[in-house]
Amino acid sequence: MFWGRVPVLLAALFVSASAVDAQEFKLEEVPSVTTVAPARLKPKTIVFSDHRDDKLADAGTGLIRFEDWGRERPLQKQFLSLFPGYVEPTIKVSVHGIPKSYTEKLHIYVVEARFPIEKAPGAIDLARYTRIDVLEKIDPSIKHRRITADETAPEADPQSAYNRHPGRRWCEAPGSLCIESRYPLEGKLPVGIRLANKLEEGGKKISEFMEFQTEIRVLPPEEIDRLALAKLTGVETPVAGVLEQTIFHVNQVMQFGKLLAVLQEHPSDPNRTIATVFMALAVETDVLERKKEFESVPVLRNLIPAQVLMGKSSFNSGNSISAGLPDYVRNRIRAIAEGFGQ
Repeated sequence: MFWGRVPVLLAALFVSASAVDAQEFKLEEVPSVTTVAPARLKPKTIVFSDHRDDKLADAGTGLIRFEDWGRERPLQKQFLSLFPGYVEPTIKVSVHGIPKSYTEKLHIYVVEARFPIEKAPGAIDLARYTRIDVLEKIDPSIKHRRITADETAPEADPQSAYNRHPGRRWCEAPGSLCIESRYPLEGKLPVGIRLANKLEEGGKKISEFMEFQTEIRVLPPEEIDRLALAKLTGVETPVAGVLEQTIFHVNQVMQFGKLLAVLQEHPSDPNRTIATVFMALAVETDVLERKKEFESVPVLRNLIPAQVLMGKSSFNSGNSISAGLPDYVRNRIRAIAEGFGQ
């Protein structure tokens, strides 16, 4: 019954400047970023959509069922899933000593953002985001250590084998940075965890920290499907660069996370760039459905997972991870824009 383990994953996805430094940029909410033509973009303005009001989205959470996402937006699924062809994993469990398999149903939180950069695509150094010294300056509360392919959970832990890449091992792509990150939860959230652990004696204890493994890389030219990516972004100019960040293991609740930043030449000015950023987080559906067990305990009624996840609980606080997904994502997108423009 953990509620705080999903938002932290965004810290690994959004490698960027600090939120404080990024306040120059403002957000303009739109129904769909990919329908906003480059000519309509304004300086220091990010058009943004997290699709919480889409007809596909669940009214209570703003998240989209994985199967609906794949059916209605197959191009997004192709590029934003853990890997192309990814399906909801089959999990093996033991029920009264009898091994059984079931499909782990997922919901997706999908974010799109687009903004202009006042310099040519070739002047933007995406490779700097694959250096651990850059990551360490982003958020001091998150500690990183470099890992090898042998240390990844999908290789070392049979229970995580369903997240193995079918074409290669994680962390073996040339030029990639692979890290394991640890984040101690902040604000009011640890208090809620301790209370929940105390009231649920004998059950599995909720951790007060998150651990996740991430691969970050700049796609080499031979791996860039330029036609498909141009169709994904809705911008017709050539794709000049792609930064890909993949969370392939999380110690609790999340199945995966993916960020894709696509740089293209501005249609009317070769010395300017259009950046389109996509992000998808796959949340286990059963986490969103855990409600009754919290409502029955008065002190935990504000700890309902879906409410905390979407920043609608009294346990949410601040402007960072503890604020919930919507506020935190918006701050990180601002930071990405600032970082690309430096």
